[in-house]
Amino acid sequence: MDFRGKVALITGSSRGIGASIAKAFANEGAAIAINYVKNESAALDTVENCEKVGGIASSFKADVTNPAEAKLLVESVQSEFGKIDILVNNAFRSYDFDPEQRKMFWDLNWDHYQSQLEGSLLSTHTLCKAVLPLMQRRAKGSIINITTDLIAKPSIPYHDYTTAKSALTGFSKNLAVELGPFGIRVNCVAPGLVYPTDASKNTKENVKELIIGQTPLRRIANPKDVAGPVLFLASEWSEFITGQTIYVDGGLVME
Repeated sequence: MDFRGKVALITGSSRGIGASIAKAFANEGAAIAINYVKNESAALDTVENCEKVGGIASSFKADVTNPAEAKLLVESVQSEFGKIDILVNNAFRSYDFDPEQRKMFWDLNWDHYQSQLEGSLLSTHTLCKAVLPLMQRRAKGSIINITTDLIAKPSIPYHDYTTAKSALTGFSKNLAVELGPFGIRVNCVAPGLVYPTDASKNTKENVKELIIGQTPLRRIANPKDVAGPVLFLASEWSEFITGQTIYVDGGLVME
């Protein structure tokens, strides 16, 4: 794939899945906007890694769950790079995927759901609205939203997290219908358990073994596995694909 001349904004890209996506884009020649909230050191490391493989990269501090900061992020990236061709909404509010310590439905109140909705849906809504005029001007663009395979198979019912990601999937499909006539595509990538990441660090070995046993490809995803489908959906190879969800979980979910 050739992303030379393209600019990609990737939220939550200082570490984990986001950093892997950033490096993959950089490896194909893209200019990358690395977004982070607190860990400036990690963001700068990701910038350096992107530059080492031939990409152009800069870091931008912003809490994308705050609409004002999300809008300012888009303005800052536009100011530095002149455009935004690709938006990857990867950031989400902190969540621990721990089956043994998770809250049951009767332990949750609406604030838990609201927090995850703001982390997944509010941030994506704000960023999509902010980049829309930039993409409309060029009559082209690709938006990729990171969801989860739990929306199709909630093998572990993380109620608040999965509900928010389900809402994000519905939002993405509606957006794909409306933005298609402008040449803007909207798709989702839905990973299964990805290890190692900060969110999955507490996953017990017996849980990983259980998932591996149910997965046709007999392993758990690593962050690099998610990058490939994201790049595909951002590329001209998928220029007639929109409103779709690609599950990246080794065949655990098949649709």
